[in-house]
Amino acid sequence: MGHLFSVISVKIHNDTDGMRAALSRASLSLYTTTPNPRVGCVIVRDGEVIAEGHTQPAGFAHAEAHALQHAAERGVDVRGSTAYVTLEPCSHHGRTPPCADALVAAGVARVVVAIEDPNPLVAGQGLARLRTAGIAVTVGVLAQEAREMNAGFLSRMQRGRPWVRMKVAASIDGGTALQNGQSQWITSAAARDDGHAWRAQACAILTGIGTVLQDDPQLNVRAVDTSRQPRRIVIDSRLEIAPDAKVLRGGGSWIFASLDDETRAARLRAAGHDVIVLPADSGKVDLNALMQELGRRQINELHVEAGFKLNGSLLRAGVVDELLMYFAPCLLGPAQGIARLPVLENLSERRSMRFHEIRQVGPDLRLRALLSDF
Repeated sequence: MGHLFSVISVKIHNDTDGMRAALSRASLSLYTTTPNPRVGCVIVRDGEVIAEGHTQPAGFAHAEAHALQHAAERGVDVRGSTAYVTLEPCSHHGRTPPCADALVAAGVARVVVAIEDPNPLVAGQGLARLRTAGIAVTVGVLAQEAREMNAGFLSRMQRGRPWVRMKVAASIDGGTALQNGQSQWITSAAARDDGHAWRAQACAILTGIGTVLQDDPQLNVRAVDTSRQPRRIVIDSRLEIAPDAKVLRGGGSWIFASLDDETRAARLRAAGHDVIVLPADSGKVDLNALMQELGRRQINELHVEAGFKLNGSLLRAGVVDELLMYFAPCLLGPAQGIARLPVLENLSERRSMRFHEIRQVGPDLRLRALLSDF
């Protein structure tokens, strides 16, 4: 996969500087690497970056191989240099050869790694290969930042399910739609464009049949440039979706149901969609079973844009890891809320989370709150 290289000009004074440069490089692969992790690599000698790379789309070069290719194209000898990598170099033959072996063959003297790879096919074996070859290895530099970069991949490897981010657009008093269902638009165009950037980095976007029937969303990325559209997923327990729904345009959507209606399912499959029937939980799709199935289907990051009913169900099921909330500077009064949750009898029953980031986007406020740790 071809790529125009441009060497980072910043001076590298220490390992933190080196890893920051590698993380910056990894960010270039936010939209493209699924189901692989986003990894950056910079190769440094005497405080200067002499080569750099990031993970290419699945089936093409990993970050380390990409950086070594960059070095070769520039005619740079990397022997004796230090490589900064945001994730442990792989040690197995997949669609590409092991990156650990490539670093050994290139003759680098030292490798600095942010985090170990929990993939059972790697899990420390890449680091062991480097050390066996006499390469000095340091692990743990900017580990938290590296974990956040790959929260979805780490979640799938460690928990068998994706990292679930729930996006909400609301008024300051928590209204997401008027009582008659009108919701377009509460937040600004700037906030909506920002939301598309979060869509773009997800492996899949999920909504419920209620939102499809009410708003008929496209659920694709339009406001940012991306070479890959996320998978579109609809939870539709009784297969009520209309064949001309916008979310079905172009084929390839996944419909999760609890009712095995062969006639309706056959119609959807004939149009190029995948219908998956999962165990029912009180007549609805079992959400924990859904997340495990998405993990099996190699979904790392799941972006949820749904109504207050499905939002409430996902939160009650305990499968939401992060809230991405946009608050507009307005009041709606009596309106549909963020999520339908049960009435609590005691404050000790509340679900706690922690604020991770607060930022103004246009006239609106973007707040990220975590229910799980990266």
